[in-house]
Amino acid sequence: MCRMSALAATALALGLASAPPAHALGFKAKAETPAPADAPAQPTAAHKASAEERALSARLDPLAQAAFWAREVNLDATDLEAGIGLARALRNMGKPDDAAAAAERLAVLAPHNVEVMLELARAHLARGQGFYAVEPGRKAQSLAPEDWRAPFLLAMAYEQAERDAEALAAHRRAVQLAPDNPSVLSNLAMFQAARGQTAEAEALLRHAAALPGATAVARQNLALILGLQGRLAEAEALARQDLPPQLVANNLAYLRAAAASGSTGGAGRSWSSVGSAQ
Repeated sequence: MCRMSALAATALALGLASAPPAHALGFKAKAETPAPADAPAQPTAAHKASAEERALSARLDPLAQAAFWAREVNLDATDLEAGIGLARALRNMGKPDDAAAAAERLAVLAPHNVEVMLELARAHLARGQGFYAVEPGRKAQSLAPEDWRAPFLLAMAYEQAERDAEALAAHRRAVQLAPDNPSVLSNLAMFQAARGQTAEAEALLRHAAALPGATAVARQNLALILGLQGRLAEAEALARQDLPPQLVANNLAYLRAAAASGSTGGAGRSWSSVGSAQ
């Protein structure tokens, strides 16, 4: 049986504490000192960002987002939105251990909050520690049984924990809840491909890539599956839709080498794609 567990990570996306102290990110609050009796009045204390300002923060790069949300957490350590925002920003900065620590602390404050549990699961998945993502994923699923995001993350958690039967069940539940979600379909397809079910994976990926809102991940996963079957012209055409020429050249070289060796074991490890966290 073909084992290509790394493939599922291509579509990983990997939508999910009191946060760590802001000084851990380099944002240190000034120490307060008593003012002289005759000193002029000082400005009022800083206020939390407005809903509009918080929405606009999504346009910032991850480092700027971390600074923004760290400030909000400093103002109110019980602010769940700020804590989740900081954990997500840390994860997007490539600091999954810090993100997990932030989400763990937030989970102490709000153990029955779906968004907190989902973010904690994502952070553990980003660390490559799917075993630890299972419990928060299960909690999220019990709190919101009709929310596709929980089984979507659980499927990847079970895969990382090498619990294939549970992973397949979670993939199927996610598809049942979100049958036209390209990311959900793509992840199930890569799970199938990793287990030698190439035809089934290709059919799912073609459907996913044709759906409105399909991302480059679905197209590039399809390109990978086609290339591994020796259909390099089709794979190249898809790859060029989303990737720069050098990455396309690298991917094609990888596919040719895989075909020459006659083995696809561990395929996907050298394939460059693009993706985003859900």
